[in-house]
Amino acid sequence: YERLQSALCQEGLPPTLDCSAEPRTGFGPLDMTVCILGSPTPFLPVLLEGGTRCPGAMVLCLSPTWASRVPSETSPGAWSLLLSRGVSFKVGGHSVLETFVPPRRANYVTGTFAPGDPEGGWVGELARDLDCPTGGSVPLAHRLQDTLVARWVLAARANLPVPPTLAFVLGARGDLPAEPVAPGVRLVRLEDPQGQQSLVQEEVGAFLGGTAMEPYGQVGTGGVGGVGGTGWHWGTRGSTGSPKSPRRRGRSGRAAPSPRGGRACPVPCPPGSPAPRLPMALRICTLVCRSWGDRPQLCQVACTVGRAESPVRHGAALPQGLDSSLQQWGVVAPSQRQALATRLREATEAAMAALLATEAELSPQQRGGTRAHTDILGVDFLLACVDDALELVALATNSQRCLETCMLAEAMGRSVGEPCGDLPRLLAEAMLHRAQCHLVEGKDILLIGAGGVSKSFVWEAARDYGLRIHLVESDPEHFAAGLVQTFLPYDSREHRRDEEHAERVLELLRSRGLRPHACLSYWDDCVVLAALVCQGLGLRGPAPAAVRVAKQKSRTHRHLQRCRRGRPPPAAFAVPCRRLQSHGDVERAAGAVPFPAVAKLEFGAGAVGVRLVENAGQCHAHAARLWRDLRDDADHPGIGLGWGNAMLLMEYVPGTEHDVDLVVFEGRLLGAWVSDNGPTRVPAFLETAACLPSCLPADRQAQLVRAALECCRACGLRDGVFNVELKLGPAGPRLLEINPRMGGFYLRDWIREVYGPDLLLAAVLVALGVPPVLPARPAPRTHLAGVMCLGSEHGDTLAGGGGMEALRELHGRGLVRLNRLFEEPEGAGEYEEPLLSVACAGATLSEACERLLGLCQGLGIDSPRYPVEHFLSHFK
Repeated sequence: YERLQSALCQEGLPPTLDCSAEPRTGFGPLDMTVCILGSPTPFLPVLLEGGTRCPGAMVLCLSPTWASRVPSETSPGAWSLLLSRGVSFKVGGHSVLETFVPPRRANYVTGTFAPGDPEGGWVGELARDLDCPTGGSVPLAHRLQDTLVARWVLAARANLPVPPTLAFVLGARGDLPAEPVAPGVRLVRLEDPQGQQSLVQEEVGAFLGGTAMEPYGQVGTGGVGGVGGTGWHWGTRGSTGSPKSPRRRGRSGRAAPSPRGGRACPVPCPPGSPAPRLPMALRICTLVCRSWGDRPQLCQVACTVGRAESPVRHGAALPQGLDSSLQQWGVVAPSQRQALATRLREATEAAMAALLATEAELSPQQRGGTRAHTDILGVDFLLACVDDALELVALATNSQRCLETCMLAEAMGRSVGEPCGDLPRLLAEAMLHRAQCHLVEGKDILLIGAGGVSKSFVWEAARDYGLRIHLVESDPEHFAAGLVQTFLPYDSREHRRDEEHAERVLELLRSRGLRPHACLSYWDDCVVLAALVCQGLGLRGPAPAAVRVAKQKSRTHRHLQRCRRGRPPPAAFAVPCRRLQSHGDVERAAGAVPFPAVAKLEFGAGAVGVRLVENAGQCHAHAARLWRDLRDDADHPGIGLGWGNAMLLMEYVPGTEHDVDLVVFEGRLLGAWVSDNGPTRVPAFLETAACLPSCLPADRQAQLVRAALECCRACGLRDGVFNVELKLGPAGPRLLEINPRMGGFYLRDWIREVYGPDLLLAAVLVALGVPPVLPARPAPRTHLAGVMCLGSEHGDTLAGGGGMEALRELHGRGLVRLNRLFEEPEGAGEYEEPLLSVACAGATLSEACERLLGLCQGLGIDSPRYPVEHFLSHFK
């Protein structure tokens, strides 16, 4: 506690306010608690950041007497951690010592698990075998700091260069394969430490005489491989002095190996730089966290420089940045420094991916619990000059030393006026997100409408998140019936009677004794019914009146045209339009809406029946065909005909088309993602291509997000995940329509792949009344470009030419993203919907488009009738 006060004082923050005499009460199952056990020093910036993002959710436990373990009610054999006291963090760096009555249940736990840490004993005991996600454990920390295990994982699983290593171990090692094979690592098993001198001498002699050790003048021994509980250790760690050649250099205590195929970083050693002349070593400390979707994400890099003959250890020197360190080494060209930084990020994230994969193979006992995983990993690298190329050599992993070094570098930057880095934010977001995932486990979610094959991801996601889904669905034979907790068949396709349907659904729930924690719908037809059921159950969700305004397109624009407050007012984003229910309405609309105009279904979805009309005659003809062909839901299910087949005539808006997906909680924007659409196939408006992230400049994206948010707020949509379609012209954004549900087609999948967050989880959290934690500064991890495939254009090519099998195989290898939208082609002619979406990723948008075009040309998707290159031409 005194250390915490000292640290707060050094940060210029007020001391902790002691409110323990007045116990805090009222914590329920939807209150989030991220618990940090042990020393406050390494985690203080994370606690402060978390206190700003989610006030009161981050709790520091400084003593084993402040917490207790009770048998888990949900996971047999596991334990729940209850906090009776803790220091919680608020906005502005304020901290409060509180007593919790009844004790507060932890949703996520981490702490100072490092071996040798004074708090390690009680921290490890409290965190063992918990029923909530646990960001590490004492066994995992020991494993990380076992040099032999670390180098085997880094070399064999992450394909990273490691120092030449010879290790002797006694007997079996349960944390290693029976015959571990890794480049640069030689393991010798000894049955008995006695009488093995000749074998040891022979192995050491062969190792020292091998080609890998030619560049080095000295060799050190150290604890590379542990031998049971005897305390007897053998091992080699490489060069402990100056190498023979100044062009091959290793850090003290390590050896830089010869380059292996594909491993050398494509950056030449700088000619004439001080690096080749001085026997210096550059140790690079990296910190990576398990972020959204269990993806490794590099958080921070800190470097220390020292003489090669003197060890450069954590805490022995002040850290400095990677870029300035490389410049100090003579890497002058910015492109070379950027190439090394990119390679470092790839190597670090590959190291964590490999580590997580090997941890998944361990037993719960070896991990310290079923829910224990390494969420924060430190990886140390050496930058060596090998055969006239700079190469990153992975030295070791750890659980806390890199965290402390990187936090020190962060604090040093702030002391000279540098803006706050991303490290505390990224770690706090990762912890809070993992706590929210645990928060939804076991919650009863009422879903209205199952949708088709394009929504199949819902059932897999529900299983992964531990949701109990109770499904109301019109099709009694729907494939999802066997994938949910409760299947409630009820025909609600006639949506003009949704008030009646809502009462019937409520009766169904009462008869089954179901009391869901949340209710929502991602299926366009059912959004109003879901809002009415929410209202009847007293659950959080958008008001039925607001959903009705958004669902009916002409009503949306008429409503916005009356919203005249604001700068600019929501009316600025509305487009002139008129409702069409008869041919007489067409004549009246033609006098109010200028041509060319767009005629489409009032309650439509999927762009079915949308058409560009040049005059009133074309509008009459299109309306006659549509009213003849599309009368009710049986004619084309899922496109809104359960609301009738009324149409509207809307002024045509020039510009580029975009989707904005929003997460809104109590009217506050929590997240927004902008994607671009390619040119539609006029006179119809069927989508052809898309890309994410948007290639628009940031200020133009900001225009779209602000317009989408203001339109939703003006319609009364204050809680939920919404998809807004807009056009962006020279004069700014204009609204096409609001979909008061999660974005359809490929959008959820793409946003997860590019940015990490899951729109489905966000929708569930909002419906539960919990504001989702989303990236405050979302950065794309890749670029995606995709194209739609149509049954009429590509059905024969994909089915008969083996194209579909090829796409599935490429998707399984992660080389393309394939999103099936329908099992069979839906509709025909101008009423056709896309069959599937296929996308390629790239480090840049141009690279993604190039790969996609090549794929489409190879599979016959590209053709003169379906010019993919033209569809991708907007993305620049």
